[in-house]
Amino acid sequence: MRIYGHPGSICTNRVLFALAEKGLEAELVRVDLATGEHRAAAHLARHPFGVIPVLEDDGGLLYESRAIMRYIADLAGPRLVPEATRARAEMEQWISVEQSYVAPPVSAILQQKFLAPARGLPIDLAAVDAARAQLATALDVLDRALANRPYLAGDTFSLADISLAPVFGMIHVLAEQAVVAPRQGVAAWWERVSSRPTWARVAAG
Repeated sequence: MRIYGHPGSICTNRVLFALAEKGLEAELVRVDLATGEHRAAAHLARHPFGVIPVLEDDGGLLYESRAIMRYIADLAGPRLVPEATRARAEMEQWISVEQSYVAPPVSAILQQKFLAPARGLPIDLAAVDAARAQLATALDVLDRALANRPYLAGDTFSLADISLAPVFGMIHVLAEQAVVAPRQGVAAWWERVSSRPTWARVAAG
């Protein structure tokens, strides 16, 4: 099993976290984003949209990190999907919320604080402020949901938590954790998830 990706990538870390939780090993083949390796012919043959990660397993290729983590969830090892119908639906709901409302503003902040300077461009402070406001709104929703439950889908850790964790990891890399601290439900959730030995291994790169 191979993962074509990069340890600094939110999407790659989503897949690595799922693998770690299942107790599975995979070779991480680094794709150098800085040199444009993800747009080279060899990688485009793996991922036609030229992004990461890609899973190679059992002679086949699979791309898109959330699809890959669902594939991993079906492999042997601890359950990462709740058994109850309602809890499974809530898990999918929060994966969708992460993808639609939490990840985009974090990506926007990343673009301005890290990628723009790397390309010799000025930081658009107005864009950063707008993204922070969008992120705060999304975290308010998460905070209300997590006020009376330890994990997003209820009492058990699931793919919803795996999907969101690397986004929170990036929030801390970007030194934007002030948006998390006043939201007690979210902060407690992050403490639980980031304390897992599996996440510690992923975060260590």
